This record gives sequence, C-alpha cells and structure tokens, in this order.
Amino acid sequence: MHLSTAAALAALLLAGCANMQGIDTTAQLRDASTLGLAAPVEALSPAPDWWTALGDPQLDRVVGEALAGNPNLRVAAARVTKARAAQAIAESAYAPQVNGAVDINRQSFSSNYIYPPPLGGSTQTLGNLQINGGWEIDFFGKHEGSLNSAIGQLHAAEAEADAARVLLATNVVRAYVKWAALNDQYTVAGRALSQRQEMLKLVEDRVRAGLDNQLQMRQNETGRADSRTQMSAYEQQQDAARNALAALLGQPYLDAAVQPPRLSQFKTLAVPQQMDANWLARRADIVAARWRVEAARGEVQVAKSQFYPNINLAAFIGFQSIGLGNLLKGDSFQWGVGPAIRLPIFEAGRLRANLSAKTADVDAAIETYNATVIDAMRDAADQSQAVRAVDRQRSEQAVALRSAEGAYDIALRRYKGGLGTYLDVLTAETAVLAQRRARVDLEARAFDAQIGLAQAMGGGWQPSPELTPPMAQTASAQP
Repeated sequence: MHLSTAAALAALLLAGCANMQGIDTTAQLRDASTLGLAAPVEALSPAPDWWTALGDPQLDRVVGEALAGNPNLRVAAARVTKARAAQAIAESAYAPQVNGAVDINRQSFSSNYIYPPPLGGSTQTLGNLQINGGWEIDFFGKHEGSLNSAIGQLHAAEAEADAARVLLATNVVRAYVKWAALNDQYTVAGRALSQRQEMLKLVEDRVRAGLDNQLQMRQNETGRADSRTQMSAYEQQQDAARNALAALLGQPYLDAAVQPPRLSQFKTLAVPQQMDANWLARRADIVAARWRVEAARGEVQVAKSQFYPNINLAAFIGFQSIGLGNLLKGDSFQWGVGPAIRLPIFEAGRLRANLSAKTADVDAAIETYNATVIDAMRDAADQSQAVRAVDRQRSEQAVALRSAEGAYDIALRRYKGGLGTYLDVLTAETAVLAQRRARVDLEARAFDAQIGLAQAMGGGWQPSPELTPPMAQTASAQP
C-alpha cells in the first residue's frame, strides 16, 4: 500500500514537468444562434416515413424493399459493428488483464557456465506454469480519452448509417417520381402522335378534294415521325429509370409486378413555412460530424496523457521447476508483485508533435462540422425556395397551357373552314405540345423540390438519446 502511494505521488510530482504550452485548438463550433436560426419548433421535421404522405402504397413497398436489401446499408451496418467492437476494446483497458502461460523446454546446460555439476553438463526438462496479471492505472486520462474517442467514432458511424438510410429512401422516392414523369411524358408524346395521325387523315381528305397540296401532307408526316421518335426516346428513358430503381433496391431488374406510376396519383407533401434551430439536430450527417469532433478530442486527451508517467501494477503466481516431476510441488511455487513506472524524459519533440497533430485533427473536425451545418442550411434554403418558385411557375404555366390549347382550337377550326393555313395549325400545335411537356416537367420538379426539402430537413430522422451530441465546446478539456 505504501509503495503504491509513493509511486502515485512521484508520478504527480513528475507531471509538473509536462510541457504542452502553445498547443491548443483554434477552431470554434458554430451554433444555431450564430447562424440566425430561431428557437426550436417541434412540428417542423418531417415524419420518419414521410414518403407515405404521397399516398402511393406501391411506393411504400418499394422503399421498404430498398431499405431491406440495399448493399450500401449493409456496409454502413458493418462499420457500426466495427466501431462498437473498438469501443469494447477501449472499455477493456480499465480492467486488469490476466493471462496464463505454460512453458516446457528440454535444455542442455553448459559445464562451463554458472551452473555447477550435477546441473552443469546435464540435460534437463524445464517447466513453468504461471498466471500473469497487469493493471494500467489511468491517472492522467489515457483510457478515458481512448474510450471517448471510441464512443465518438461509434456514434458517428451510427449516425452515418442512419444518414445512409435517409439518403437511400430519398433517392428511391426521387427515382420513382422521375419514372412517373417519364411515363407522363410518354403519354403526352402518344397524344401528340394520335393528334398528328388524325390531322394527317384530315389533310389527305383535303388533298383529295383539291383544297390542299402535297406540301401540307408532307409537313404532317414529318410531325408524325417526330412524335414517334420522341416516344422511342421516352421508352428508352423509362427502361433506364426502371433499372435505376432496381439498382437502389439491390436487384438486377425491377419486378414486373411494379406498375408504372403517374404523377397524378401523388399527393402534395406538406412544406414547412419557416426555418429554425430544431432541424439541425435532426440531420444525421450533422450529428455524425459533431461526434467526429468528440472522437478527435478524445485522441487529444490520449496524446496529452503521454506526457505523464505510465503506471502499471504487475503480478504473477505459478510454479517453476527443473524436471516436470517437481513442477507442482509446494516448494516450486513462485510469485511476484510490484509497480512499473515509465516516464518520458527525452523524446526529441515527438510528444509535442503528436499532440500538435491530434489538435489539428480537432480543428479539422470542427471546421468539417461547421461546413456540414452551413451546407445543410444552404440545401434547406435552396429546396424551400425551389418549392415556392415552382409553385409560382406552375400557376403561370397553367394559364399558358389554356391559352395555347385555345389558340390551337381556333387555328384548327379556321383551317377546317378554309380561313387559315396549315402553318397556323402547326405553329399552334407546337405551342400546345411544348406547354404539355412543360406541365409534366413542372409537376415533376415540384415533387422533386418537396422531396429535396424533406431530405434537407432531416428526412424524418429522430436521433436516439445516446446519439444526442454534448453541448458545443470551443476547446478541448485540459487533463
């Protein structure tokens, strides 16, 4: 007891010699108040299964299949398992380490060494049966720092796995909506082809009646061929969209039971009207970056502990003998116990350089976190503005489509009545087709912006209590 106390006191006295002056973090964590965000509003974040608000049961099933079968999620889960094992290793450092050893050697002893006859010059069997124990006492925070780093890495891996789930769900919904938009564009092209075919029949009748010539008929045939080309292009894009969706599900191809969706079957997603601080805590990538800061701070704590003495208590008990027959006899018993102290005296600047490197890692982690927060805010602002902008564009485009369809009806009636030219019909028809394609494009963009905003606001992720990061600190704690 007195020996252990003396060793501890000596270590504390020697600790005063550690020189860490001038090495500290310089970066500071940004918080909500410095970013101009309001106080939290609990109702802001989307639901965990936000895509169900689109009202498409088939989409719900597709997202569920993706979350169950995507290989990237299994990779993220493996990283969590690895990080959890690293935490267990760090926790084990607090406990004494005990191991056993059995050594049996056949040895010939020299006649001209320290062992006199009869041992000298003989060949004997040496036996050693021993249990060794050691305990590294954490006076200066080495184990604590290692554990804090491991916990930070684990929570970061868990948050990143959740971020991967959010990203996958978002990508699936986006791919599904894109497929629906292509299906609608294909329908628009099909309507254009039918319209051109009806127009061709009308032109042929007028040519036979001597009211038109071959020029109008050839112009209509050109338009019909163009519509067929567009339909073929949309068919290729539809196949590509199906393949992209299948890849997200972790499948080589999409099940034939999955029916082509339409934009008209989706309901509008609810959009928040304001930004606040609460959603920052519901972005898994932000939480992961914050835990990377804590992991880096743990490594700084380990680096600082290396300036101080390393104190170990070691002990062993067992049996040792010459000749196996004597190994387990009472007088072959042996034991030992005592402290071991290792103190860095001259390291040629290695410890300061290591601490400086670990401190730089903290600065880098903090700035990465700050950049992640700023990027998240930009993303949310962009998506929110996109939602409002597309809504305004859709209102204006609806007026333009009605006007184009009205102009086409007038041009067609005038042509049938012999008051207008076929060029007038073609011009009006081109405007109608352009507006119909624009309507589909704007509907798809509206849904994409709503989906993007749901993702930007956290994608419905709700962090568990253990994943809630500690309060922001501007500098790592001193040991």
